[in-house]
Amino acid sequence: MSETSPSPQGDRRVFLKTFCAGSLLCLGCERLQAATADEPAPPADRFLADSGMSFKDVWAFAYTRSSIPLLKALTEDGDRDRFVEMLKKAAARAVEERTRRDAPPAPANTLRAMLGDLLTGESRFWSHVLSYTFPEQTETAVEVRVTRCLWAQTFRDAGAADIGYAIICHPDFVSAPAFNPKIRMTRTRTLMEGDDHCNHRWVVEA
Repeated sequence: MSETSPSPQGDRRVFLKTFCAGSLLCLGCERLQAATADEPAPPADRFLADSGMSFKDVWAFAYTRSSIPLLKALTEDGDRDRFVEMLKKAAARAVEERTRRDAPPAPANTLRAMLGDLLTGESRFWSHVLSYTFPEQTETAVEVRVTRCLWAQTFRDAGAADIGYAIICHPDFVSAPAFNPKIRMTRTRTLMEGDDHCNHRWVVEA
């Protein structure tokens, strides 16, 4: 590193100031999910009115036109690989802390409780942002094969697949044990990295 290069501490301060805006949806998608429920908004509060935007429009507004350009700009004068590693660590830490805070206490912290309405196939949110099937689904093991993902499509189209993986995909590995220390996730393929599907698999260890 040259003497004129910014320090890791300086990079970290810049990153922490911008990370919340850059990851508006990826670290709070349950809020978006709640916002898209079929419930009429109180007419007295115009902020809660239906925006009339499609899911793709929402992703474009939040990512393509906002956070992705910002996060890419932060790499222009530095080491992109190092910045992506910082993103991975920060995103994983944020997701881990939030998951531990929101997870129900044992014995309610089951695998089924963790995956929630993803399993039912009746979620308006998941059915509009992912295409997926279940090669395996038991009380102690679930595999989800995702063949289409709005996050992957959005970040790859913007030339930011590495950033997308860091803040969207990578935190999945810490969220499972944060929800329940006995749950582990494995995954060897992701759409974000250019594979033809994602193969998430969660197992409850004996």
